[in-house]
Amino acid sequence: MKIVALSGSNVGSKTRTAMNYTVNEIETKYPEVEVILIDLADYKIDFSDGRNYLEYEGDTGFVAKTLMEADAIIIGTPIFQASIPGSLKNIFDLLPVNAFRDKVVSMLVTAGSAKHYLIAEYGLKPILAYMKAQIVPTYVFIEEKDFVRKEIVEDDVLFRIERLVEDTVLLTNTYTQLRLEKEAKYDF
Repeated sequence: MKIVALSGSNVGSKTRTAMNYTVNEIETKYPEVEVILIDLADYKIDFSDGRNYLEYEGDTGFVAKTLMEADAIIIGTPIFQASIPGSLKNIFDLLPVNAFRDKVVSMLVTAGSAKHYLIAEYGLKPILAYMKAQIVPTYVFIEEKDFVRKEIVEDDVLFRIERLVEDTVLLTNTYTQLRLEKEAKYDF
């Protein structure tokens, strides 16, 4: 199983901090899982111009191809101006409409206040559903007050990250098994 942990902003540190916790949880509890952390702050990503994702080179090509090869994706995103950042939306625009078919996608959201709790429900989930993702129903929402000096200080947040990882792995294994059983019924 290959999981990509995507930190979907090119600025700030809270989402990256939360994604580091998430990756550590995967590596600790599921050492057999290949996990790759992609922090958009570490890459120079071109703006989508309508080309096939395979035609992009450099960082853009690497990120797009890595996402397409994943079995599961954990998307970490901050909330800016009551929406996901443009850097994350650009990643979605680089990919084909069915990019997340047969992939489990889960979400981890960081925000300055509880007022942004439903942005994932109404801003991110519709995009993922449109791209055919199998969406993990619950997500982790982390507020500014849950961080101190680039550390998560709220035990409940750590528990929810642990549960998000568990649900992502379980659903990925389940969907993979069901898909393999279905494909085995065909003679080609």
